[in-house]
Amino acid sequence: MAADLPHHLRADARDNRDRMISAARAAFSERGLDVGMREVARRAEVGPATLYRRFPTKQALIDEVFAAERRSCEQIVEEGCADPDPWRGFTSVLQRLTALNIHNRGFVDAFMSAAPAAAPFTAHRKKLLGMLERLAHRAQAQGRLRSDFVIDDLVLVLLAGRGLSTSLPNARDHAARRFATLAVDAFRAQDP
Repeated sequence: MAADLPHHLRADARDNRDRMISAARAAFSERGLDVGMREVARRAEVGPATLYRRFPTKQALIDEVFAAERRSCEQIVEEGCADPDPWRGFTSVLQRLTALNIHNRGFVDAFMSAAPAAAPFTAHRKKLLGMLERLAHRAQAQGRLRSDFVIDDLVLVLLAGRGLSTSLPNARDHAARRFATLAVDAFRAQDP
């Protein structure tokens, strides 16, 4: 019986951790990063001390909650940059990031945060924006991306697309596709 006790506690701790991450993911997705740690603990049905024991800071919780989204975001950018057609790669990145971002309002907030505690996101953002800037230069050299495009234009579109996460759930995907189509058209180089 005593030998079973530590295993039981580890499983219990794992269940608590999973509930805390799930609760935080849902809360951040719905309301952004303004959700407090006490709200996350309440949703996870654990005490605040349990939450703080596992995640001593809100940023530690944010980093854990959005690890999968960061990997997905990076994969989207890498695949777009690897496309031999830079315009197609650029438009694919825009469409796919818009689709990713509509389902999680908090991820865009975390990704764009300039707070010192958000260092993992800051480094991630800098790396991906550098890759996208090189892709944009290739698309401009191809004559498909407007010549006055700057990377901040893409950031602006992604930030604006964040508002789509407040749409009705059954309308989000359609709205994201339409928004991305309009953005692609806005970025397209005009025929002389």
